[in-house]
Amino acid sequence: MSDAPKSNNVVWHKAAITRDLRQQQNGHRGMVLWFTGLSGSGKSTLSHAVEQELFARGARTYVLDGDNVRHGLCGDLGFGEEDRVENIRRIGEVSKLFLEAGVIVLTAFISPFRADRQRVRNILPHGDFIEVYCDCPLEKCEQRDVKGLYRKAREGAIDNFTGISSPYEPPEKPELIVDTASQPLEQSVKRVIDYLQPRLSVPLALDAAD
Repeated sequence: MSDAPKSNNVVWHKAAITRDLRQQQNGHRGMVLWFTGLSGSGKSTLSHAVEQELFARGARTYVLDGDNVRHGLCGDLGFGEEDRVENIRRIGEVSKLFLEAGVIVLTAFISPFRADRQRVRNILPHGDFIEVYCDCPLEKCEQRDVKGLYRKAREGAIDNFTGISSPYEPPEKPELIVDTASQPLEQSVKRVIDYLQPRLSVPLALDAAD
């Protein structure tokens, strides 16, 4: 799918309130925490738990969840390869808008293809894309199959299912790897928070004379 825009006669309007000003008001940097992994690897569980912890500390946050997004923004997309690419492209652009608002956006998408994740990384400022790999073996994910999706995929009832009939490409150099197969949720949350904490601070540098 081409990345070339198809809209004509459009001009980018520069906001009067900058990202830096929003971050200063929020008291922390905005960033994108991109949780990736197989279905059942714990992406949604971990991202929401991390958000709860950040919210409790006063951070501005929002979780973009794979299933939720497909109810609206991406409700017109299926699960073939081209639609999956478009799904992640849209999420990347939405994440970028949240980032401009100084928000910590957490995304929970399988996002199976490295090229798609790299494309999102490339549209964001350096250091603002934090790839969190929820490392969980396929067998464990199948044991957690609360939706029955793996069973249906193995029976041939679901096409293009990641890990069964469609590939998953694990990150090669993620910022963070979390063992969601055996590590307790509380420990996984702490691991993510500990990584983020030194990266969230924003100096309140506004001059009073301004």
